[in-house]
Amino acid sequence: MKCNVGGIDRMVRIVLGIIFIILGFSTTGTLSIIFDIIGVILLLTAIIGFCILYLPFGINTCRKG
Repeated sequence: MKCNVGGIDRMVRIVLGIIFIILGFSTTGTLSIIFDIIGVILLLTAIIGFCILYLPFGINTCRKG
């Protein structure tokens, strides 16, 4: 897996991931589960630096070293 998530993209994903997880804890039912799943996915992709949804579209926000 090559890195395809850049620095700014990672920061946005971390912030949105935390917001979605907080929303998940503040709501109930199915919506809570959906928010938590989205939040965890955003945080994981930010941590590992790879987003599988970028592959079909050829998106790469990571700077070339």
